[in-house]
Amino acid sequence: MSNACRTGRIRGSRPRRTGPGAPPDTFPGVIVLDGAPVAKRLGEEARAAAAGLSPPPALTVFLLGSDPASQTYVASKTRAAREAGVRADTVRLPSGTSPEALRDAVVKASRDPGVDGILIQMPLEAGHDPRRVLDSLDPAKDVDGLHPENVGLLHQGRPRFVPCTPAGILALLDHYQVALSGRRAVALGRSELVGRPLAALLTARDATVTVCHSRTRDLPAVCREADLLVAAIGRPGFVTADFVRPGATVVDVGINRLQSLEEAPENLRRSERVVEAIRTKGRVLVGDVDFDDVARVAAAITPVPGGVGPLTVAMLIRNTVLAARLRRGTADSVRRSEAT
Repeated sequence: MSNACRTGRIRGSRPRRTGPGAPPDTFPGVIVLDGAPVAKRLGEEARAAAAGLSPPPALTVFLLGSDPASQTYVASKTRAAREAGVRADTVRLPSGTSPEALRDAVVKASRDPGVDGILIQMPLEAGHDPRRVLDSLDPAKDVDGLHPENVGLLHQGRPRFVPCTPAGILALLDHYQVALSGRRAVALGRSELVGRPLAALLTARDATVTVCHSRTRDLPAVCREADLLVAAIGRPGFVTADFVRPGATVVDVGINRLQSLEEAPENLRRSERVVEAIRTKGRVLVGDVDFDDVARVAAAITPVPGGVGPLTVAMLIRNTVLAARLRRGTADSVRRSEAT
């Protein structure tokens, strides 16, 4: 992707980028919001900060069961942590572990002075209450930003740890200079991981925010009001061009694994990329947005994979380093560096 594509300012009007300089595999004019260069910069910043700490920051990740997707996510997070100079350990609990045993393990890590950050990989197995598990976590080590104390601080406008995916989305939008103040933003999905904290962050940036969900009436019409549309609902290819105002910026948080065309909605079965990937590889990753369809009308769009995903991991490492610095008494310097 060209430098102009990565850094061009987006003001809501459709860019006129055609010909050889246009991003590959997109329609003429659309800007692809590649997360890789942003994640690389954030990783370098985290590595530099971690290098100034002795002992290095320490992250403990809890993985319950053997879900393949969760195992992949945890492997990606721990690998990125180690590359940034963060000690990363995974506590693997077998499927069928009792809720009490999981909470006891989390409490033990919370009390361990050698642990700076704790992440509990979601989703948990049936029978486990995620809120009770998060309540048992030391909020000063909650690098996913999901403990009630950290949620409250975020909504008061004085965040300590911001949930990683919403924080990554803001970093991505800032990198590509997407204007937020005074703009209409729609979050499609109201989860505690993405939709709700993202709404708080965008409101703090003076955007006018609407949060949509399964009971929202005339959903496509509401989404078409958005200058910025963020899709986080876990339904492959759900957002089509009918949901998007021409010239809008579209952020796709969804990561859906399809192993056959039968698993895909009708609109994705017409995608040459999806058909070819399933034919040759037996699987394909798609987002909640029908990329090919939406790219016809959007000014900018994130790809899946390679858009928001790398930034979620980068923000986890950043939060872990921040937790270590806060716990070691450098809070004032951390806040000064964050302010700049």
